[in-house]
Amino acid sequence: MIYIHLLLESFRFALSALRANLMRTILSLLGVTVGIFSIILVFTLVDSLEKNIKSSFNFLGDDVVRIEKFPWIFGESYPWWKYINRPKADYSEYKFLADNTNQAKSITIFAERFGTLIKHENNSLNGAIVSGVAYSHKDVFEIPVDDGRYFSPQEVEKGSNVAIIGYEVAQTLFPNTIAIGKEVKLRGLKFRVIGVMEKKGASVLDAPSADDYVYVPYKTFFKMYSGRGVFGVESIIAAKGFEDDEGLKELEGELTGLLRQKRGLRPKEDKNFAINRPEALGEIIGGLFDVVTLAGWVIGSFSILVGGFGIANIMFVSVKERTNIIGIQKSLGAKRFFILFQFLFEAVFLSLLGGLFGLLLVYLISFISLGSLDLTLSFGNIFLGVSVSVIIGTLSGILPALGASRLDPVIAIRA
Repeated sequence: MIYIHLLLESFRFALSALRANLMRTILSLLGVTVGIFSIILVFTLVDSLEKNIKSSFNFLGDDVVRIEKFPWIFGESYPWWKYINRPKADYSEYKFLADNTNQAKSITIFAERFGTLIKHENNSLNGAIVSGVAYSHKDVFEIPVDDGRYFSPQEVEKGSNVAIIGYEVAQTLFPNTIAIGKEVKLRGLKFRVIGVMEKKGASVLDAPSADDYVYVPYKTFFKMYSGRGVFGVESIIAAKGFEDDEGLKELEGELTGLLRQKRGLRPKEDKNFAINRPEALGEIIGGLFDVVTLAGWVIGSFSILVGGFGIANIMFVSVKERTNIIGIQKSLGAKRFFILFQFLFEAVFLSLLGGLFGLLLVYLISFISLGSLDLTLSFGNIFLGVSVSVIIGTLSGILPALGASRLDPVIAIRA
């Protein structure tokens, strides 16, 4: 009970000091408010931007490795013409890997063509992304069909002229009617719409959106882009790994061995394909944002330092103003710990109050529309702001509190 009484007594002293010198307290707390605001705003922006950028690459898939001709990160010692001369992945390699791999949940093959014109009667959209996919594509990548259905195995195997269109494609071609069952034209061929995907919206980096996609069976894709290896369009084999395969290393190793076997590469020959993982991009993005986070700490630290000096100044003045009261408390039996805790609690309380105002400003800013960037104040950043405020208050108030606790009661009463 005595500790609860001590806490309440310290809280009353802090409120009394705040009311007695309101303007002085507010001006001193501005440093802490600005410091916490600067740091947490930078962290919130960095976290939100990193989250939105990584979500922009959702079309690459989670726990997915991709077998392609070119790597996402080029090695310095590998000549560029060797990349050019590499063979493209084909359907027979996809079937071979699908039949022999044990480390993948599912495997698909697909090819894409950007900037395609798609029509329905008098409506048209120039900029659609046509993707020819295998039936297993839905098991590797997310295809959220909101209305209608996905391809049947027979439609994919026969290369039927059926299509699943994105939300934006459906809104453009069928603004006032239902798209399911209607026909669209792609490169002179008619396709029956069997599905419409749910709306995804734009991303921060303007990355390909599911709203602009038109999915057709992989073999049907060859009807439109036949010759010269799908008319210069590269086919990509993608495999989804198991969650317990950390870094998808086991899957990558198995695919590398199987594809080297399929292509007849000798042990000492360089592999003529690239295996790309989205985690590699995530590591690069994370490294860039680590630098930005460090810069945020440096910028905010100066403001917090000024705020800490302001809190310390308030506390030294407070000790001077209440020296007589300290002497009376000590003469009545108050221990040094009580005096120390009283002033230290006041410093922490004032610093925490400034930090909470800074967090409140960041929270209000999170409601401002920033286009496709979704700004969110996370619980982790709130905890960080509160923790930094408490630490600054403790460091700023420790010396004034120690000085107050060591005052001689006789000399203090006469002050």
